[in-house]
Amino acid sequence: MQNETLSVTTFILDGFLVMDKQKHLFFIIFLLLYAAIFILNSLLIAIIYFERTLHNPMYIFICNLSCNGIFGSTSLIPHLLYNLTTDGHQISLTCCLIQIFCLHTYNIIELFILAFMSYDRYVAICYPLHYHVMMSTKKLQIFIFFAWAYPFATFLAYESLTIRLTFCREIIDKTHCVNFELIRQSCTDITIHSIIGLVTMAIFMIPQVLMILFSYVQILRVCIYSSKESQTKAIQTCTPHLLAILNYFVGIFFEIIQSRLNPRYLPYDFRTFMSLYFMIFPPLLNPIIYGISGQVIKKHIKKLFCVKNMALRN
Repeated sequence: MQNETLSVTTFILDGFLVMDKQKHLFFIIFLLLYAAIFILNSLLIAIIYFERTLHNPMYIFICNLSCNGIFGSTSLIPHLLYNLTTDGHQISLTCCLIQIFCLHTYNIIELFILAFMSYDRYVAICYPLHYHVMMSTKKLQIFIFFAWAYPFATFLAYESLTIRLTFCREIIDKTHCVNFELIRQSCTDITIHSIIGLVTMAIFMIPQVLMILFSYVQILRVCIYSSKESQTKAIQTCTPHLLAILNYFVGIFFEIIQSRLNPRYLPYDFRTFMSLYFMIFPPLLNPIIYGISGQVIKKHIKKLFCVKNMALRN
């Protein structure tokens, strides 16, 4: 039996079954989505990088959000495109583990950045006179380093448990690898792994969710006793961030339904949509949200295109 389990090192991604009949159409759709994600986020990163007036904590966090969006979508969509050009829809154990690591760290980094952004908004609105002290360059650097390094290091330690498993089943009911789906293919009891997974998820999520809730409760408390003008300014400042948070948790909700509740009663194509939502829509919508809602970024985008038009005319 041991020899048999060791032989399963390639898995079949069963989620592509719903796309097989129209795989050329799906290939074009995902290619366009990836191009849009890459171009929009790269544009936002470039504007923030080259425009010195945007070198403050809020825009640096937005820049990191865009970098993470490119990282997450690149971990998924190129492999989706490759599988849409093949009939086997197979993935090796090594590639599966790499994809799991990239997609899960993308997930965690996204939440960390959103949580630190909420703290930044809290300081800006509740302590405007002390903002540059409370959000100093050193503290910003610590936040950015922690948002990237901690998820990478911690999830690598957690994934080392998955690497030790042996597998005797090969069908993964998704278009990509997810840790919980992979350990389901194990020949051994996965109760301990499931418990550790839930505890790890709680460690990653609960402090960040509490930071977001605390920040916005304090912002709401300050706004209640502020003038109409201050309330309007606070709403304009916080709306893009709240939309990004909502977008994130819609994806988390879909992922929990998919991975933990196993909703067989839902149509197969809708389950596929839910499993892909988190890796596609936040990276796609975040630059649109901040580009359209953020007046400062919108102004610099218009300025960039005006300069290009003038250069072309000359």
